[in-house]
Amino acid sequence: MKKHIVVVLSLSVLTLLSSCNQGKAADEKVEIEKVKTASVDTVKKKAVSTIDTVDYNKRMIALSNDTTGRWPVKTPYPLPGAILPYNRIIAFYGNLYSTRMGVLGEYPRAVMIEKLKGEVAKWNAADPTVKAIPAFHYIAVTAQGAPGKDNMHRMRMPFKQIDTVIKWAKPIDALVFLDIQVGHSTVKKEVSELVEYLKLPNVHLGIDPEFSMKNGEIPGKKIGTFDAADLNDAIDIMAKVVRENNLPPKVFVIHRFTQGMVTNYKNIKTLPEVQVVMHMDGFGSKVLKKSTYLTYIKREPVQFTGFKLFYKNDNWNDWKIYEPEELLKLTPRPSYIQFQ
Repeated sequence: MKKHIVVVLSLSVLTLLSSCNQGKAADEKVEIEKVKTASVDTVKKKAVSTIDTVDYNKRMIALSNDTTGRWPVKTPYPLPGAILPYNRIIAFYGNLYSTRMGVLGEYPRAVMIEKLKGEVAKWNAADPTVKAIPAFHYIAVTAQGAPGKDNMHRMRMPFKQIDTVIKWAKPIDALVFLDIQVGHSTVKKEVSELVEYLKLPNVHLGIDPEFSMKNGEIPGKKIGTFDAADLNDAIDIMAKVVRENNLPPKVFVIHRFTQGMVTNYKNIKTLPEVQVVMHMDGFGSKVLKKSTYLTYIKREPVQFTGFKLFYKNDNWNDWKIYEPEELLKLTPRPSYIQFQ
């Protein structure tokens, strides 16, 4: 929707009584032209830094699938180029060093990519109103049972591995998420190490509270936690990268499957530069997964939502993996679907 902005400049009537006053009038004319130029420049800048808010609101209402007023969440409008709610992200999760951490590292590259394309096609068929796009969600920092040289209980993957994933993403125009398991480290330290990658327009961030051990426990022995303050550290870093590099908004995925994994959710920042996805990360039966989604994701709204599907752990005994048509009935409808 175009807005017409009219700049009105009022001038006092000058009585030209002398050459001195004529000089004054000339000076004022110059100043007026400066104001006009500045005003036009301001209008131009505003024009390129806004989105179609009517369209955005309609999409958010449709995505919310809710009549209670809880969804959609009222947040600042995103910068132009935002991925959500215009797209639905279909991501394969994993690590190239492990065939057990997720589908991303389980199959040969060509097989994995074709499998991902198939999932994207299924979602586009199920919901043509929101374009499904592919993504690789790569665990760039993994929690460790052993303390390591710096006693942080985490291992940073070599940059060459991240470069490989980014290279794989390019031919299929896929997004790349770098996922962080901090162990005994901090969000600020680990995200700061990845800033150069976050400067790339298609690189985004994921973070896993499960492996944030606040009291010195060994990762994997207890479910960890992040407070809103921890998450805001990541949001602040990403927002700064977006502003300084004139980028479209970053997507920030936060894994969650218990109440205690995220505390003080109401204090999580929502900014035009960052789109926050609270992602349901549990596995099990359909009943259990839906209950987790409704209890921890729907009831504590932040901005957007995600839903994780496990090819193996959700397909066990009499359990069956969710189909797109089933997930589209959820309130709210997830914007991010991750396969492990």
